[in-house]
Amino acid sequence: MKILVCISKSPDTTSKISFIQDNKVFDENGVQFIVNPYDEWYALVRALELKETLGGQVSIITVGTANDDAIMRKALAIGADEAIRIDAEPKDAYFTACQIANFAKEGSFDLILTGKETINYNGSQVGGMLSEILDLPFVSLASRLEVNGNTVSVEREIAGGIQVIEANLPLVISCSKGMAEQRIPNMRGIMAARTKPLQVISPISTDDLTSYVLFNTPSSKAAVKMIDASNMDELVQLLHNEAKVI
Repeated sequence: MKILVCISKSPDTTSKISFIQDNKVFDENGVQFIVNPYDEWYALVRALELKETLGGQVSIITVGTANDDAIMRKALAIGADEAIRIDAEPKDAYFTACQIANFAKEGSFDLILTGKETINYNGSQVGGMLSEILDLPFVSLASRLEVNGNTVSVEREIAGGIQVIEANLPLVISCSKGMAEQRIPNMRGIMAARTKPLQVISPISTDDLTSYVLFNTPSSKAAVKMIDASNMDELVQLLHNEAKVI
C-alpha cells in the first residue's frame, strides 16, 4: 500500500504571535515551529500503523521552503520512509492543494491523508480541494480508519452519533482526534531520519485566488476584579453595568 501524508508546519502553542507590514504578514522571527499536530499525531501515525499491518510505503509531502526541512526530518524520525518538499512559500489552501495534487497524480497512491486542519489557520480546506483536483472520493474529519483489501471503513463523529462510511481506494481522508495516538521518535528513528531521502521539487504555476488583507490579534483581557463573597449587591451591579451580561 502506498500512502501519502500531507504535512504542514505550525507555530508551537507557546509562541508569541505578531504581525508585520501593516498587519498583513505573520512575523516568523523567533517563532518555534512544529509539525502540525493533526498531521503528525493522527494522519501520519495512522499511516504508519497501516504500513506495519499491511506493508507498503509511507511518504510525506509539504509545500514550503528549506526552513521546513527540520519538521520533515522529525516526521521521518517517527517512521515515514521518504519526504517530498515542494519548494515554495504556501500562499493559501488552493495553492497548496494544487502543488500536492500535481505530485500525487503521478505517484499512484492508494491513500492520501491530511490532518483535519492546521492549528494556525484552522481552514480545513486542503483535503477537500485535493480530492476535487484529483477527482477522488473524500471523507473529512475521520476518527477511525480500517482497510480491508480495496475497501476502507471510516468512522466520523456527527451530531448525535457516529457515521460509518465505506469507500474504495484510492481516496483522500482528513484525520481528527481518535484516529491514532501520538508517537515519540526514538534515538534509532532520529538517526535513521538523517539518511532517508528528502526530495525537493519545483512548484507549478497556479492562479492566485485569495490574498490576506489583514491579521488581528485578540483584544487584551481585562484585569480581574475580586468581589467579596458577601457583597452580592456590588457583584450584581458590575455584572449589569460593566460586564452587561444581566
